[in-house]
Amino acid sequence: MHNYYEILSVPPSASPTEIKLAYHHLLLKHHPDKNIHSRNAPNIDVVDIALMQEAYTTLAAPSARAEYDASLKKYKEGTKTLGPRPAQIVSLEEFTQLDLEGMDDTWEYPCRCGGSYRISESDMEKGQHLVGCRSCSEVIWAGYEVQEDEANT
Repeated sequence: MHNYYEILSVPPSASPTEIKLAYHHLLLKHHPDKNIHSRNAPNIDVVDIALMQEAYTTLAAPSARAEYDASLKKYKEGTKTLGPRPAQIVSLEEFTQLDLEGMDDTWEYPCRCGGSYRISESDMEKGQHLVGCRSCSEVIWAGYEVQEDEANT
């Protein structure tokens, strides 16, 4: 999603007059007849005039601006809540149980980088399913069901 405020270089609190002035300033700045540098080096600072017009048209109309602000807010909130995306889903049955002295029961699964993913019994009791590789940034989703002890039921 394009941020029209960034395109026009104005803050979200900008008045309609400030938006109009910023738009006209950008048009003059990037106009081929006004910009001497663009004739000498046409590939430098390429600007999408249609996108600038779209930004101005949207932010200049109060109803369109309100609708845009709502969608921008929703977009920003959605990107904040996204966590790491798992590369694959792996059943705990595919993990190898490790025998590590003095530690909770721990399971390991190989990563394609040569490293490994590890998940412990305490991780599973906390409901943790996303497991990161110990050597790279890859993440998997470990599938399991926590079984309650029969003594507790």
